[in-house]
Amino acid sequence: MLILPTLLAALLYAVASFLQWQILQGKRQQPRTINQLLGWAGFASHTVAAYALLHQAEGIHLGFFAMGSLVSWLVVAIVLLSSIRQAIDNLFIGVFPIALMATLVAGFIPEESIARNYDGGLITHILLSVLAYSILTLAVLQAVLVSRQHSALKHHHTRGLVSSLPPLQTMDRLLFEMIWSGEILLTAALVSGFIFVDDLFAQHLLHKTALSLLAWVLYATLICGRLFFGWRSHTATRWTIGGFILLALAFFGSKLVLEWLL
Repeated sequence: MLILPTLLAALLYAVASFLQWQILQGKRQQPRTINQLLGWAGFASHTVAAYALLHQAEGIHLGFFAMGSLVSWLVVAIVLLSSIRQAIDNLFIGVFPIALMATLVAGFIPEESIARNYDGGLITHILLSVLAYSILTLAVLQAVLVSRQHSALKHHHTRGLVSSLPPLQTMDRLLFEMIWSGEILLTAALVSGFIFVDDLFAQHLLHKTALSLLAWVLYATLICGRLFFGWRSHTATRWTIGGFILLALAFFGSKLVLEWLL
């Protein structure tokens, strides 16, 4: 129930990543629907694998690798859905390899964390947190593309990657749409945490809460900088990556310390 869909998802993601890389290198021209279909097929297999991993007889398993698989699954879903109405296929080159590694690691490396049942409020908090983290992961990938596109255009390099991207203004607008969406969801996740988590400032959650709040402040600062000072390109990229690092330390760093080091 777990091994077969894991291997199939990894294979489909690998093929889609390879084809997208060839497109970016200008070595292949093909209808964009081919990679979308491969992505959807990989996503379907990933769905089965993630379900088998998360839902166990004892309850819901939210171990370190299981959460990594869940986040990558949601990132793939967001990109595939967005690619239907917007030409963001170039994000495939970052998203599919991440999902490939996450699903393989989760499927083949055992974890000692215990599955358990969660009440509705805590599930809401977890889902909001995962969704916020997933969208802000996409924002980092998008920020890197925007930064590279800006540098290439500045030096009059218009071939390769740049030629396959939408206009810089469109890419920049999409980046801040992601950041706005991620910040709203992160706000909702923090608020739900204060409401539904018994003691958000308990010793084992203090660093996670503090880092999440710092990440929220960084993203809020970036949004204000965009509105009032027109921040974009390299400046936006640095702030986006900075916020993501804090959020990654909060989201995965705490689980790594609690489940693997302590």
